[in-house]
Amino acid sequence: MANFIDRRLNTKGKSTVNRQRFINRYKQQIKKAVSDAVTRRSVTDIDKGEKISIPTRDISEPTFHQGQGGMRERVHPGNDQFSRGDKVERPHQGGGQGSGQGDASNSGEGQDDFVFQISKDEYLELLFEDLELPNLQRNRLNKLVEYQTYRAGFTNDGVPANINIIRSLRSSLARRIAMSSSKKALLKELKAELEALEQTPGSEAEKIIALKEQIAELEAKIAKVPFIDTFDLRYNNFAKREVPSSQAVMFCLMDVSGSMDQATKDMAKRFYILLYLFLTRTYKNLEVVYIRHHTQAKEVDEHEFFYSQETGGTIVSSALKLMHEIQRERYPESEWNIYAAQASDGDNWADDSPTCRQILERKLLPVVRYFSYIEITNRAHQTLWREYEGLQKTHDNIAVQHIKQAEDIYPVFRELFKKQAV
Repeated sequence: MANFIDRRLNTKGKSTVNRQRFINRYKQQIKKAVSDAVTRRSVTDIDKGEKISIPTRDISEPTFHQGQGGMRERVHPGNDQFSRGDKVERPHQGGGQGSGQGDASNSGEGQDDFVFQISKDEYLELLFEDLELPNLQRNRLNKLVEYQTYRAGFTNDGVPANINIIRSLRSSLARRIAMSSSKKALLKELKAELEALEQTPGSEAEKIIALKEQIAELEAKIAKVPFIDTFDLRYNNFAKREVPSSQAVMFCLMDVSGSMDQATKDMAKRFYILLYLFLTRTYKNLEVVYIRHHTQAKEVDEHEFFYSQETGGTIVSSALKLMHEIQRERYPESEWNIYAAQASDGDNWADDSPTCRQILERKLLPVVRYFSYIEITNRAHQTLWREYEGLQKTHDNIAVQHIKQAEDIYPVFRELFKKQAV
């Protein structure tokens, strides 16, 4: 008789499957909470985990119970208004005296929202879901690496949606054969012996009864072997692998002039940090060039771009000219996918805005895959916005968006880099 004992130790991630199932089930509420969290966070903690709060009404589980079907006749105690055959009107909304539990009450009692913590990786995964670099072309397959999901065999753990029925049944069949084959062989021998005794005159009745009891006991043991067990379940396993796709460079241009107050600069930093996290998480070996400008533009490193303080006037064309020079020297358009993201409050010398349009139209837009411009201001749009908006009408690789407050950053970011329909 074979006995199977499971001596596997419980791993720390034993609830991972249930956790992922919960996140998938309530993804809409969680993504909304993640979106709200982006606007509340400071620049330094934008990539940390998050506490997610879900209203209890959204996580209530459906229940099945026996309904009151068929024709029923009841005598309700205390009835002094209705006679047999009368129709009872439905109570008006809110007029019932039920004892249901609400989310709040005048006495201060009620049900709290369900709160749980998501990790940094889960937070970023939800933050950048369904985003990509637009118009990416495979012009040189040796630099940029994307991650592609592929089938990677089978695993013993997973979600119900990934169950492989054939593999699970095959495992079930092997287990049932292993657990019952010796019993079935013994049962066959006992039945043959019983048949021989029954056909032989003068056989001992006690021996026949004992054989029948032994046969019944074996048949009961065989019947107890379950058709399928949790150990039999096999799930399709999925993994991610690197897929070389192309070379790409992202130019980040930010206005740091005196017209950009601290609140405006902070919103611009949040946008660029979102962009930086998205690029470094989604693409490997993608190069980023940082350019800051006031009346003059200069290329800086990542730390200086996000945290350095500068003041002065505004000449936006200086940043566009520097971008064009760097692009010609280091990133030829025949070998690189070129992207640019520019943030400004829209303030610029009036006679410089037409120059910006000319540089974009003649030098940059013909070589870039995508140029995104965000204007962070509560004032009326000025000449720079109007020049860029005019280019948007005639070119499909430039996008212009407006941010008024911190709550607009994440929706605008998703709009700029949403995955395009194939």
